[in-house]
Amino acid sequence: MIVSKRKLLILGGGFGGVYTARHLETLLKRHHDAEVTLVSQYNYFLMTPLLFEAGSGVLEARHAVSPLRKLFSRVRFVQADVQEVDFEHRTVSAKPPGGNEVYLLDYTHLVIAVGGVTNTSIIPGADKVSTFKVLADAIFLRNHAIELFERADVENDPRTKQRLLAFVIAGGGLVGIELVGELTEFLKNLTRSYPRINDSDIHIDLIEGGPLLMKEMDRGLADYAQTILTQRGVRFHMNTRVQRIDQEHGYHIVRLPNGETLEAATVIAATGVKANPLLDKLSLEKDPKGRLLTEPTMLCKGRKDVWALGDCASIPDPQGKPYPQLAQHALREARVLADNIMASMKGRPLQPFIFETLGTMAALGHYKGIAKVKNIKIRGFVAWWIWRSYYLLQMPRWNRRIRIMADWTIALLFKNDIVELNVWDKDRATQLRPGATVERIESAIH
Repeated sequence: MIVSKRKLLILGGGFGGVYTARHLETLLKRHHDAEVTLVSQYNYFLMTPLLFEAGSGVLEARHAVSPLRKLFSRVRFVQADVQEVDFEHRTVSAKPPGGNEVYLLDYTHLVIAVGGVTNTSIIPGADKVSTFKVLADAIFLRNHAIELFERADVENDPRTKQRLLAFVIAGGGLVGIELVGELTEFLKNLTRSYPRINDSDIHIDLIEGGPLLMKEMDRGLADYAQTILTQRGVRFHMNTRVQRIDQEHGYHIVRLPNGETLEAATVIAATGVKANPLLDKLSLEKDPKGRLLTEPTMLCKGRKDVWALGDCASIPDPQGKPYPQLAQHALREARVLADNIMASMKGRPLQPFIFETLGTMAALGHYKGIAKVKNIKIRGFVAWWIWRSYYLLQMPRWNRRIRIMADWTIALLFKNDIVELNVWDKDRATQLRPGATVERIESAIH
């Protein structure tokens, strides 16, 4: 008698998708009647908190990622972009990057963990600036900054030089603050190699539409971060909503409500996360932000075989409020979801996801950070060390952990180098300045 296998299909190679696959692989070790398939547009897992150091060159870019095929022994990996989901026939259509063929993957249980994308829709013109969410963004920003320094070092016109060395970050959340913190260190180190550029020539502006930086952070720690970054020369524009961002003669013009304009060669949108556009195609219940509504067990509303977790899911806590979109939650959601899939296959009751936030951390560069772990507030070097240690241990495989530790040790002895990583030729790179978008960067790389 031939027994058909139960097929567990996971969409997304971020924290939620990868760790769900890892837990299922362990749970299914003795179950040969089930198979797990993971689908992702990238063939690597990105440790996103390390993206800032990968961009500045503290870490080798390859060391901030781990190849997906090395993370599993039984899980099948398919590199592809998901095109559509047919819930009636339980199939998923996907295309490989750069290919025209279509993969048709069937499933018994479907896990949606496709994450989110940077929300550039809230600022007119923000779709023409850079973002900082994927590995290509970090590599591009590093190359872009070095190239600007090369140009500024030989520039004689003061206004042009000022534009070249002006950096504007829109958004004062965790991503914006950590990016600014690492950027202040990286740019300061670059000046050592350019005799005609001083620290005072660099201008960094951070624009936040609300009254608070890092709303998820303790107020005392957030104020400490703002003080540290202000001392490094960062200008904060609080309660300031960008009206629009224009492009003029190869530069960005950031227009503020009071009539002030900021002219810069570099503008980065750190304006929060919105639902992955794929979700718009899915006939599933969603919240006002476009995320998939789930039961506390992470089953999608009205479904018995479709699950969701991570940034693309709205999972209610015991009070009915959605859990925050943080990596620590996705890691723990993955474990509970894997257990619930196993329970569903065996006809056992499902368990709700219940988790209390352990704390929030942020690195500020220059060996400083902030952290609140339970009710303990930590700042300075100790917080920075805790931040690094935590995310080091979250990186799968000791192979990568050792490489990261080696990079960090070398960074203590040597400053950032000024070598451009030319992963695309100059002709193709011109389409990325200004107005670089993730899609255009990715197309240039591929």
